[in-house]
Amino acid sequence: MKIGIDTFACNGGKSGVGVYLTQLLKRIPPSGDRYELFGWDFDRFAYSEVAPDMEFIPRCSVNGSTANSLWHIFKYQKFAEKRDYDGCFFPAAHRQLSSRSSIPSIGTVHDMGAYWGTRKTREHLGAILRVVLPNSLRKLDRIIAVSQFVKQELIELARVKESRIEVIPNGVDLKAFYPRPRNEESVVLIQPFSFRRPYILFVSRIDHPVKNHIRLIEAFGIFKERTRYPHRLVLAGDNRHGADKVKEAAANSVYKNDIFFTGYFPVQNLPALYAGADMVVIPSMYEGFGLGVLEAMASGVPVVCARAASLPEAAEHAALYFDPRSAEDMADRMVALSTNRDIYRECRALGLERVQAFSWDRCAERTLAIIQETVAQ
Repeated sequence: MKIGIDTFACNGGKSGVGVYLTQLLKRIPPSGDRYELFGWDFDRFAYSEVAPDMEFIPRCSVNGSTANSLWHIFKYQKFAEKRDYDGCFFPAAHRQLSSRSSIPSIGTVHDMGAYWGTRKTREHLGAILRVVLPNSLRKLDRIIAVSQFVKQELIELARVKESRIEVIPNGVDLKAFYPRPRNEESVVLIQPFSFRRPYILFVSRIDHPVKNHIRLIEAFGIFKERTRYPHRLVLAGDNRHGADKVKEAAANSVYKNDIFFTGYFPVQNLPALYAGADMVVIPSMYEGFGLGVLEAMASGVPVVCARAASLPEAAEHAALYFDPRSAEDMADRMVALSTNRDIYRECRALGLERVQAFSWDRCAERTLAIIQETVAQ
């Protein structure tokens, strides 16, 4: 069988969806079914290290979500026929799909964030894609949801039949994310940055209000006032919707000199960043899975997170929870974790235990099996 893999909207391996695709590509057996990648020309070498023998076909020379949506609607079908694909896999099916396909199609949906909240606060997909996406999702032969939460959203928001959805959680790379020795050094050096310890960490794109950075900044201020601890707040992620409002909130904080924005942070350096943190706070109003929860726990760092969307499903009993709409509640949990060593040690131990339930090997094995089963039907 010859199967195409659509790399559009996977951010060249640099986002959560990109990590997902990279981990799958690593685990595709060198023999057997033939897989082929297609996507933006600038992603030509994004996956060459993890899939050196897999051909990459550049397509859609015009950048932008609208142009790409039109390519998928009007040109994908002929492209798939010309490449003689027996089936196609869409690793970012929540962001990009064709409107029709004559070959079996399988897609992974990581979230339905484009339909969360009000029209002003939703993740931007582009007008064309927003209109066609629900119908396109219903036309997929099989859908992989990364959480039970996302599965329920597919049923309720896109009206996808439950029988066509399978939940396969993401994994965590325990060879990269693991507890590192805590020495007495006051600075963590991760080129080109140096982070003064202790610090509180949140890894996410700067996207207001869905990622809830402003309340985290408010909670950090309360934490500092109540504890007088020397902690800093590190916000690692590139600028997206509403980043100017988040940075304005930081600039207006009494503790602005203790708030540090890294911008885009290289994926390969994230393990060291997590391992150096005193705690990880995940204040998001919406997450389809919550990969950051697992990466922090695997690094031996306690997690404080919002009781929202899929986060409780990922963390279960291994995190301290707060109401994401309350900066006071968030600060309470941050103070508890930093002042009570028993709570700190328990959260750390439970987190290390929790991550054992997630494996990229199991994720890839089941995902590839579904692709093969669907294409063979």
